[in-house]
Amino acid sequence: MENVLITGGAGFIGYHLVHRMSQAGYHVDIIDNLQRGTIDNPLKSLLKDDNVGFINIDLLNKDDVLSLSKDYSFIFNLAAIVGVRNVLKDAFNVLKSNMLITSNILELCKRQERLKRFFYFSTSEVYAGTLHYFGLTIPTPEDTPLTITPLENPRTSYMLSKIYGEALTLHCQYIPFFIIRPHNIYGPRMGMAHVIPELLKKAFYAQPNTTIEVFSVKHKRTFCYIDDFIECLLRLVYISEKSDNYVLNIGSDAPEHSIEEVARLVIKIVGKELRILPKPPTPGSPHRRCPDISLLKRLIDFTPKVLLDDGIRTTFNWYKENYFD
Repeated sequence: MENVLITGGAGFIGYHLVHRMSQAGYHVDIIDNLQRGTIDNPLKSLLKDDNVGFINIDLLNKDDVLSLSKDYSFIFNLAAIVGVRNVLKDAFNVLKSNMLITSNILELCKRQERLKRFFYFSTSEVYAGTLHYFGLTIPTPEDTPLTITPLENPRTSYMLSKIYGEALTLHCQYIPFFIIRPHNIYGPRMGMAHVIPELLKKAFYAQPNTTIEVFSVKHKRTFCYIDDFIECLLRLVYISEKSDNYVLNIGSDAPEHSIEEVARLVIKIVGKELRILPKPPTPGSPHRRCPDISLLKRLIDFTPKVLLDDGIRTTFNWYKENYFD
């Protein structure tokens, strides 16, 4: 049995990845300090699996990180300080902590005796500076030159920490890697700081024949359901031993949906007579975000399967059962 380490494994993507990899026969160790993730009922159930372990250590402490096993075949680094609120509150800590976490995990990778692949989770936000100054090709390919947003902008700290993490990974010799840039992944257990669960919550609690506020109504996104995203990661795991190193967009490249279209779909699924009250665009939100995933398709012959209607319906049913009153 091969061993897997997933930092930030109690979070949204981490939880689903742990679940699928344990089902696939891997032993998976979760590292999480639970600042963002939580040991809720789904995770409690997952931790009963003999193939899943939980480790609570401080990833900022290099000695603690290097005390971990040297017997991991795959290491996924999902741990980071994220979220607009955290960034605006303490940009310095976001920048410093995210860089230290990545550096310590890479040092752990160097000590592994049979590492097949390190997965570094970056962000689609790395394209924000290019969009700000020059505009972006849509769909956006991975080889788009990266430009940082103004350094005095607190939100720059997060994207800069991820660009720095990508650079560390790229220059860390002898470590096989995939750098992952997720684009608009959604699904059950993703928290509330995302457009789809926020709209679901508004529609669920709204009184019939009233309005719900919807921001950035004309902005467009392509959405990728969590099951499709995890399937991509598993296929990349399976080709790890015969693949080169790549930076990869992962998400859906079509169709694009406006936030207004998403809101109308949410209202339909929740099943209430509601009207949309358009609000201004959210500051810093790009008008369009759509990844070019042609490289991913060449590597693993991937096409997203879950339609937005089906994905939102499944997500709503989960939130209704586990989160909403």
